[in-house]
Amino acid sequence: MRFSQQGSKRSSLARPRAVAVAIGVGIVISAASIFSTQAWAGTPPTVEATERTIGSIETVATFPGPMPTGVTVTPTGRIFVNFPRWGDDVPFTVGELRDGQVVAYPNAEINRADASHPAKRFLSVQSVVADGNGRLWVLDTAAPHFSNPLAGGAKLVAIDLKTNRVVKTIVFPANVMRPQTYVNDMRFDFRVGKAGVAYVTDSSLSGVGGLIVVDLNTGKAVRRLTGDVSTSADPKFVPIVEGESLRIQDADGAIKPFSVASDGIALSPDGETLYYSPLSSRRLYAIPTELLRDPSVSEARLAAAVKDLGDKGASDGLASDEHGNVYAGDYEHDSIRKLQPGGEWQTIVHDPRVLWPDTLSVATDGYLYFTANQLHRQPVFHGGKDLRRPPYALFRVRIDAGPAPTL
Repeated sequence: MRFSQQGSKRSSLARPRAVAVAIGVGIVISAASIFSTQAWAGTPPTVEATERTIGSIETVATFPGPMPTGVTVTPTGRIFVNFPRWGDDVPFTVGELRDGQVVAYPNAEINRADASHPAKRFLSVQSVVADGNGRLWVLDTAAPHFSNPLAGGAKLVAIDLKTNRVVKTIVFPANVMRPQTYVNDMRFDFRVGKAGVAYVTDSSLSGVGGLIVVDLNTGKAVRRLTGDVSTSADPKFVPIVEGESLRIQDADGAIKPFSVASDGIALSPDGETLYYSPLSSRRLYAIPTELLRDPSVSEARLAAAVKDLGDKGASDGLASDEHGNVYAGDYEHDSIRKLQPGGEWQTIVHDPRVLWPDTLSVATDGYLYFTANQLHRQPVFHGGKDLRRPPYALFRVRIDAGPAPTL
């Protein structure tokens, strides 16, 4: 323990008489003399110590309305965000930042939820990704309020960034949709197959997750690693956020564990390794994509090929850059962390404003963009009380690297 600097300047203080009594070879000193009020004389400090920050973040935009999750930045600098329909008033679930305002994208009509046309409307979008190939991809959960997904509504939608028109819609086939599937995030590789492949995480609130591999040419999809340890919530995991254990708490006081499956996802620059992690876990996992895409590889063999890359902190979103660095949010510590190839995790951002870093997006301008949406303050975690304090934020931090290539 250290005392204040002023308290340590004993030359300027009166020296109280110590009472010492020899007992054997030891000496007992009167506690009253050590902790005399005279030892604390002087002017108390005007500013108390606070937790230090790491990195320099810039505020790109703030959102006074519904909370955002996803963000992506195109090579030309256009910024897109999405707002899932979890309970806030969400007039549009996909938007573009224009002149400091968010406007419905690609138009207001497609953003109007319509259960009678589930494949043609955005019902509740969880993620948006600019693919580096002239398109924006939209991942629609079709599960507003975390309901079971509406049949025929969970989909991938590609929008041409030049014409701002939908050019492809892939509805997830029934063989990859479980009753509580919640498609969460996605990464693309156009070096594989005729039109490329998409990798999608299922972050089911049942705690049982999985990975979905989609052939962008045929629209066929397969589920892999369903229920594997690497894609499922850690049953012993209890996150501590803002000093409190994070659990689902009903208004009647009933408590349930925070159990969300595979969520964050990132692809290595060569496309050979997929990184992913459950939301309710602190571990990072990796799998060779060649095995993941091969339907002849058994689930047992695939599970044996998963690599546990160790503790990274509790993360929502993941991202990777052109140099092979992997980035992860750390929502327990208001932080962003970075893993260099063959290296150790290092914190590049630690700031009290980073309240639940959600989606991460590496842009060609050398910045890492990320949303901070106060997810942990939602009513579901606090007995029905909404502790969020808008506006929510979009930040960025310079990393001097571009996104991992997809072509």
